[in-house]
Amino acid sequence: MADSSFDIVSKVDHQEAENALNQARKEIEQRYDFKGTGASVEWSGDSILIKASTEERANAVLDVFQSKLIKRGISLKSLESGEPFASGKEYRITSTIKDGISSENAKKISKIIRDEGPKGVKSQIQGDELRVQSKSRDDLQEVQRLLKAADLEVDLQFINYR
Repeated sequence: MADSSFDIVSKVDHQEAENALNQARKEIEQRYDFKGTGASVEWSGDSILIKASTEERANAVLDVFQSKLIKRGISLKSLESGEPFASGKEYRITSTIKDGISSENAKKISKIIRDEGPKGVKSQIQGDELRVQSKSRDDLQEVQRLLKAADLEVDLQFINYR
């Protein structure tokens, strides 16, 4: 019998992120506490730029955007936000959406599987994803439970379960 396998990836649906950004933009335009403050959220290349007149308002705009991401099923582990910084008369926050598993995190995940996972489970780093193989499907499910319980700084999805 051939080995069973699955892939571990960290991908974000960019259309859902775009929808969350548009919903946040609409809410900011309509909310009374943001009227006349110059608060906005928009794409700036691959990153998201949040602008507001004060540091507190910039954080409030970020909070609105985060709530929209959660409603759309995107984990906040995928959003990397900087601290508010002054730029002229306004405050800005630059955020990026992380896609893929970095080699450092892939090594951590691989080490967790090797140290704490069932014997006979092999993990292999393939670019920005990991392939996990085993003869037993039960062992693969045990690895999935182990990784879901682990406190990692990346949002993981399990795909290509064969």
